[in-house]
Amino acid sequence: MTFHIITLFEDAFSSYLGESIIKRAIEDKKIRIKFYNPRDFSDDKWRRVDQKPYGGGPGMVIQALPVVKAIAKATSKISARDKKFTKIIFLSPSGKQFTNEYAKISAKKYKNIIIISGRYEGIDARIKKIFKMEDVSVGPFVLTGGELPAMILIDCIARQVKGVLGSAQSLEESRIASPDVYTRPEVFTFKNKKYCVPKILLSGNHAKIDEWRKGRKK
Repeated sequence: MTFHIITLFEDAFSSYLGESIIKRAIEDKKIRIKFYNPRDFSDDKWRRVDQKPYGGGPGMVIQALPVVKAIAKATSKISARDKKFTKIIFLSPSGKQFTNEYAKISAKKYKNIIIISGRYEGIDARIKKIFKMEDVSVGPFVLTGGELPAMILIDCIARQVKGVLGSAQSLEESRIASPDVYTRPEVFTFKNKKYCVPKILLSGNHAKIDEWRKGRKK
């Protein structure tokens, strides 16, 4: 699985991708991350890619052509055989709601995912006339840029890739899991009050434990 990220701010990804499970997945070549900065495809000597919006309004809009060239560069890295296993995602607050099921299908169906991460007032919509893409939203809210949503997609889809989590049992959604979890010690004290692990989890009765977990999920 290769994620191709179109973004003006590659450095925004470095700390998250450089830690824990995602870092290990990259090192183990379970996933790959490639970046394409529209500024690198600008004809402007200052590498400028934003202009005022037609029709008026505040803020700036990212020009279409540098983004189109960045997407074209990304697709040029994909073999002809794998192009049919490629999806382009345009991050937008008004897009289709991203879900765990969406991530699961994406991991199963695609080898390359191109994620277009906007900024400012957005990206000139004409890019959608050149490349087939799907508008996707990570939630009913607006952020200052698409970098955080892109990281959410990478994380959620990557954990569905075989071997990334080490064991299929690590996928909480594929087993009976509770939002509440406990570990040692069995009892601890804070400000003279004792806090105990629920007795059912100490019983060894896995059928009853599963029933307890199901109840906690409601």
